[in-house]
Amino acid sequence: MSTYKFILSGGGTGGHIYPAIAIADELKLRYPNAEFLFVGASDRMEMDKVPQAGYKIEGLWISGIQRKLTLRNLAFPLKLIVSLLRSKKIIKTFKPNVVIGTGGFASGPLLQMATSKKIPTLIQEQNSYPGVTNKLLAKKVNTICVAYEGLEQFFPKQKIKITGNPIRKDLLEVKSKHIEGKDAFTLIHSKKTLLVLGGSLGARRINELIEANIGFFESQNIQVLWQCGKLYYNQYKHYNQLPNVQVHAFLNTMDLAYAAADVIISRAGAISVSELCIVGKPVIFIPSPNVAEDHQTKNAKSIADKNAAILIKEKDLDSQFQTVFAALFLDDEQQHQLSKNIKNLAFVNATNAIVNEVEKLLQIK
Repeated sequence: MSTYKFILSGGGTGGHIYPAIAIADELKLRYPNAEFLFVGASDRMEMDKVPQAGYKIEGLWISGIQRKLTLRNLAFPLKLIVSLLRSKKIIKTFKPNVVIGTGGFASGPLLQMATSKKIPTLIQEQNSYPGVTNKLLAKKVNTICVAYEGLEQFFPKQKIKITGNPIRKDLLEVKSKHIEGKDAFTLIHSKKTLLVLGGSLGARRINELIEANIGFFESQNIQVLWQCGKLYYNQYKHYNQLPNVQVHAFLNTMDLAYAAADVIISRAGAISVSELCIVGKPVIFIPSPNVAEDHQTKNAKSIADKNAAILIKEKDLDSQFQTVFAALFLDDEQQHQLSKNIKNLAFVNATNAIVNEVEKLLQIK
């Protein structure tokens, strides 16, 4: 059997990192002797998360362009040149069979260099509205795996494969881990558990909402497992003193966190939505309004319109949250219906479908 070599690049947020890790894990299952190398931005979270998943990573000196004039913007052309040269060296040394990008700053120069060297390339776009990096790369790569229909307006139609978003295998069966999940977080088994997710970096408005409603949750006899994000942890960690609240900067065992939850509050980033469809728990989506083309609201609406989740916009939180939340927690039938409906929307085989496309690229000589 050939010893294949794969380079994967995706970072900046968990929404880019974890799809890349999921793809690598499936490739490793199929090709146990394969060699893997990740490439990320040297100052972003992938430099920690990828080694934790068991893979080597190289860092590039690269960042995005800010909307206003800053010193970082003035340095961007130099960073891009340095990153292209570094990518060229990495590719020349590692000699990959296929290069895979899942979005983020570092995947731009890496895949640009890979396509210039005629190395087979695949990008995976998680969102209904593509990121800048993937839009720029689309004309040059071989294959584009997407999770939403209608992306022909951004990508060449003949390259698009609708696969869904890659999800870590440990999330495929969380129902059986309910007791294990509650034990892992030392939660009280007889109490209902609310899991709060604002993304890997955190969500300011969701954190403000949870802080404002801590007394309300206590009055409802609810315990709160709260991922506030590393940017906000110091601000909210003192709530760990309360018996019914746990505050975490980041949850490393997401399968057990999902398993422990009875109801989930979450942003509506593409990977979060895909994971929550797999997990099949009742969800209240609070999409971020501060993203390109308001795509989080579109993501959440596509689920809520099928009676598979509840959508509350940020502007409506003060007037609607407590009423909607209390009604959901008191209604077991609604919880059951939401769980059933959202699970029906899951792309269970997405990771396999993407790796099938990678395997086709291995045949390119």
